[in-house]
Amino acid sequence: MYKMSNNPTSKFQDVPWKHRFFSSMIGFAVNFSRRSDGTINRYIMNLFDFKAPPSQQPFDGVKTSDTVVDATRNLYFRLFLPSLNQDDDVPVIVYFHGGGFAYLSASSIPCDDFCRRLCKKTGAVIISVNYRLAPEHKYPSQYDDGFDVLKFIDDNANAKNLPLNVNLKQCFIAGDSAGGNLAHHVAVKACEYGLRNVKLIGLIAIQPFFGGEERTESGTRIVDAPMISVKGTDWLWKAFLPEGSDRNHPACNVFGPKSVDDISRLKFPATMVVVGGFDPMHDWQIRYYEGLKKCGKEACLIEYPHAFHTFYGVPELKETCLLMEAVKGFMERLIN
Repeated sequence: MYKMSNNPTSKFQDVPWKHRFFSSMIGFAVNFSRRSDGTINRYIMNLFDFKAPPSQQPFDGVKTSDTVVDATRNLYFRLFLPSLNQDDDVPVIVYFHGGGFAYLSASSIPCDDFCRRLCKKTGAVIISVNYRLAPEHKYPSQYDDGFDVLKFIDDNANAKNLPLNVNLKQCFIAGDSAGGNLAHHVAVKACEYGLRNVKLIGLIAIQPFFGGEERTESGTRIVDAPMISVKGTDWLWKAFLPEGSDRNHPACNVFGPKSVDDISRLKFPATMVVVGGFDPMHDWQIRYYEGLKKCGKEACLIEYPHAFHTFYGVPELKETCLLMEAVKGFMERLIN
């Protein structure tokens, strides 16, 4: 069995300098923008959160456009369209970006870049959701936004902004970090609601953001990880969860002592859980996978022992290439 190292920064040295510089800059902005009263200085954060505009002309084989769902809450999605043969039956991925429920957007450069690469690799249409952020908008705002976009797609299955060859019966829901948490909870709401035109056949949770009151082995051992820390995740959970809640709230600790959703009774989609050995949340992600299995749900675990949190944002890493292949294989298996 692989024995994890105590030095997660060693793998981070393999990251090209431009990505390390950008990560350091974002980390500085996140830390500097947090106020002592639990709020975020959005002006400072926005100085470092560079945005990518939609591109009607193909860029790296992918076109993008934005569709507004509800302007009053800045709820929209960015549509990524691959260069395809119009006769193809194209699957869909409804995607939720990471950022601890408090940072980034569908148009942030790291999110736009990852969805563009995912679109090109899988050949799927990507619907990247821009949801409201904490602490200005606490739980369950993000879940409501995600589900409302899913309903919007279901109610507008023949909308002209979706390509004619898109197959909503081959729909996947996915997300990274906090977006992985979102994907799970939105999938639960969708299963309970009963969509008419959209059929969720798979869930892709990339290093999903889960937690609890307990201090796990990985959270205690991995103290110098790039991008994220236990202290940082504690702050994010406090910013997101309802006032007076602890980290055993079911939004955070899905299968914990306060869990309210019995997914064993639901037709929950097959789930791919991706974890990294240098991620402080590793143990909570493993527990999520184990919880799905205990509920009798189809789930597969993809583990990269040397991967740090948000490794997939670096295209040059071997693990990122392996992840893209794994996602493509997971989708093809469920479609075929």
